[in-house]
Amino acid sequence: MAKCSVHVLVKYERLLSTYRPILHPVCVYLRGTCHLHTQAQSNSGLPRIALDYSFVPYHNRFHIQKRNLFRTRKNKDGADEDVHCHTMEDIAERIRSQKVDKIIVMVGAGISTPSGLPDFRTPGTGLYDNVDKYNVASAMDIFDLSYFVKDPRPFFAVAKELWPGKYRPNPIHYFVRLLHEKGVLMKMYTQNIDGFERAAGIPAKMLVEAHGSFASATCTTCGRTYEPRDIEDDILNERIPHCRGHDLAGLGRVQHHCSGIIKPDIVFFGEALPRSFYKYLADFPKSNLLIVMGTSLEVEPFASIAECVTRGTPRLLLNRRTVGTFHLKLSNDVVMEGK
Repeated sequence: MAKCSVHVLVKYERLLSTYRPILHPVCVYLRGTCHLHTQAQSNSGLPRIALDYSFVPYHNRFHIQKRNLFRTRKNKDGADEDVHCHTMEDIAERIRSQKVDKIIVMVGAGISTPSGLPDFRTPGTGLYDNVDKYNVASAMDIFDLSYFVKDPRPFFAVAKELWPGKYRPNPIHYFVRLLHEKGVLMKMYTQNIDGFERAAGIPAKMLVEAHGSFASATCTTCGRTYEPRDIEDDILNERIPHCRGHDLAGLGRVQHHCSGIIKPDIVFFGEALPRSFYKYLADFPKSNLLIVMGTSLEVEPFASIAECVTRGTPRLLLNRRTVGTFHLKLSNDVVMEGK
């Protein structure tokens, strides 16, 4: 029954990104019901599932979840672990003393700007300014699926600027790679679509690219998949890439003709997040250190998974400003602000 409940919760998350205002009261009730049921089942020997509350509005999250009330940080012997982290030195000491071996890193666009990658909204230099000639009503339309179907040119103008290879990773990306090489990185969850993580040498299996990437592409009409090299020339030369059909019978010639638009596998508004994103349901309760960098923690559901580590697990925020529930200065939260 617990597996069934997990499946239902994943379905909720996909629906909530679009229908959050309507479904919120229903999900509050159902989530509570699921918890009571799985709690009772766990007492009879079946595994208890880890619940998250990412559908909860920001101002209610702390009161409802309180950093996963139903689980506490355990040490290697299975006993409750008494953790005290108040400074960067405390975090560093836990890493040096090998008390941390399952680090999850969450990152946003802020870690890419040191590479020279322009942001989206800065007047004059922001990527959204580059699409003014297309008379886009709202900058958000660039990543709107329904708008893309009508006019894909604004998106491909931005895609040209973001295409992998034009900019290089910076020390932040190589820091995460170092964590992997030292064997302490559990997973890196990124909102970024620039591909710097892969370019820095972080293996794909260690990445959860919540908003997709340019590492693959798909025809929006027939669903045929393409490699980046198949569409790179079109994008860099400001042409719309079109599908070339299928050789369904393996005869060496096209059997199924299609001229649909090929879209890089970037998650647009109106699209579901990749299935790999929902691994957080299993990953975060196992983590013994969460590092959050370069993100406003405003875009859901990505923002709320920072609350899904177990109670007592240290969380480190390296950011221009304090964001999310780090404002609440919870136990074992460490914040370092800077430019």
